[in-house]
This record gives sequence, C-alpha cells and structure tokens, in this order.
Amino acid sequence: MDLKQHVRGIPDFPKPGILFYDISTLLKHPDAWHETIRQLVGALKPLEPDLLAGIESRGFLLAAPVAFALNRGFVMIRKKGKLPGPTIPHTYDLEYGSDTVEIQSDAIAAGQRVAVVDDLLATGGTMAAAVRLCRMVGANVIGTAFIIELNFLNGRARLDVPVTSLLRYDS
Repeated sequence: MDLKQHVRGIPDFPKPGILFYDISTLLKHPDAWHETIRQLVGALKPLEPDLLAGIESRGFLLAAPVAFALNRGFVMIRKKGKLPGPTIPHTYDLEYGSDTVEIQSDAIAAGQRVAVVDDLLATGGTMAAAVRLCRMVGANVIGTAFIIELNFLNGRARLDVPVTSLLRYDS
C-alpha cells in the first residue's frame, strides 16, 4: 500500500508558503492506519524498546498503539503544564522563540530503553528536545520513528540515534 496516497497536502498552512502534510486522511482510512502501525511496529521491534514515548499530540496517536502491539509501556511528552505530579521540563529554541516540553519525573526508570515517536520530522528541534528530556530522566534512547520526514529540512542531522521514517518528502 502506498501510504503517500493517504496524506493530504494543504498549501499555505499554518502560514503562506508552507505545505502542511495532513495525516488526518491517513488516520481515517482503516487499511492505511493499520498499515502505518504495522510498519512502525516492524521498524521498532528489533530495537527492543522497554517503553515508547510519544510527543504531544500526534505522537500519542502513534506511540500508544505501537506500544500496545509490542506489549510495552507508553509515556507522554507534553507541553509545559499539562502533566500532573512532579515533572522535568526542557526548554529549547525554535526558529522564532522557544518552547518547553515536560515528562513526569517517574515516567522512565534509569537505563530503560526508549523509542520516541512523532508524526513528522521537520527541522528536528522538537524531537531533539524530546530525546534530551528522556535522557535527563535516565532513559537509554535507542531510536526515533515518524510517519513523515521532510528531507529538505535535514532534521535527522540533529538526532544522534537511529531514525525511522515511513514516508520521505524532498520538497
């Protein structure tokens, strides 16, 4: 199945000149959604993760079913102020400004093997921050996975762990 047929391009969103790769059309197609999860499971299983970490919010949609299929745990990496209990924050720079992601301080035990999942790899800033955050709480980050990678933004260069992307776009 060609998963690219199920990803819709929306021009000029969220601002002029940006082509947004919309996965909602993939998610609503049962066969494409199933195939996406099957491929992510196949890519991550050999890494033998203990946990899957999903980045808010579309990363949750992917990491949770992959964790379920692998019989592994799932943890959330969220925007600041969204998690209860003690959290560990990490602030990182964006193209214009900064952002903060957090994880619960007890979400990952020291040395656990963690794969971090999100829907899209663009510049790599959010994923690099998520990897760093997982390491701050003791994780052994063993890889990352995405549905889509925008090759022309070279986000993979910011990551020092294996990168799996199901679909790659050159422009």
